Amino acid sequence: MIRKTLTLYTNASAWLERNLDCWFFQLFARFVFAAVLFFYFFNAGINKTGEGLFGIFNPTIGAYAAILPSWMEAVSFDISQLSFVAHLIVILGTTAEIVLPVLIVVGLMTRLAALGMTGFIFVQSIVDIHGHNLSKSDSGAWFDGFSDGLIFDQRLFWILCLTLLIVKGSGKFSLDYLLGIEKDFRQQE
Repeated sequence: MIRKTLTLYTNASAWLERNLDCWFFQLFARFVFAAVLFFYFFNAGINKTGEGLFGIFNPTIGAYAAILPSWMEAVSFDISQLSFVAHLIVILGTTAEIVLPVLIVVGLMTRLAALGMTGFIFVQSIVDIHGHNLSKSDSGAWFDGFSDGLIFDQRLFWILCLTLLIVKGSGKFSLDYLLGIEKDFRQQE
C-alpha cells in the first residue's frame, strides 16, 4: 500500500513537472503580480507625475514627499532647494513604478523587470520604515506568529513572486517568448 502510494505520488509529481513547469508557474506568477500589485504600483507612479505628456519629468510635490520624505522636510517642502540628484531619484523612481509593472505583466524583459521591481520593493520598504517612520507593529516581523505585517510579511510574498520570474523567466505566454528572447535563453542552458 505504501509502495503504491509513493509510486502514485512520484508519477503525479513527474507529470506535473513535465507538463506545467514549462509555462504554468511563470504565467501564474505574472497573473498574481497583475491581480495584486500591478495597479498598486502603476497608479502610485501615475499619481506622482505632473501634467501633460512629459509629466514624468515634472513630478508632483507628493512624489518628492513619498520618495524622499526626510529630504523634503529638510528643505521645508520647497522642491527648488533640492539637488539634481534628488530630482533624478524621484524621476527614476516614478518611471520605475510605471514601466516595470507593465513589462512584467506583458512579459517583456521579464527577468530584468522583476529584478528591478525587487530592488524597488527593498528601497520602498526602507523608505516606508525609516523615512515615513512606520511603527514596528505596522512593519511586522518574521517568525512572530502574525501574518499581517505590512512590510516584512506582505512584501516577502511579493519578492517570492518576483524571484520566481527572475529564476524561471516569463514563460511561453509572453512577449519575451514571442520575440525569441526566452526561447533563445532556454537553448543556451
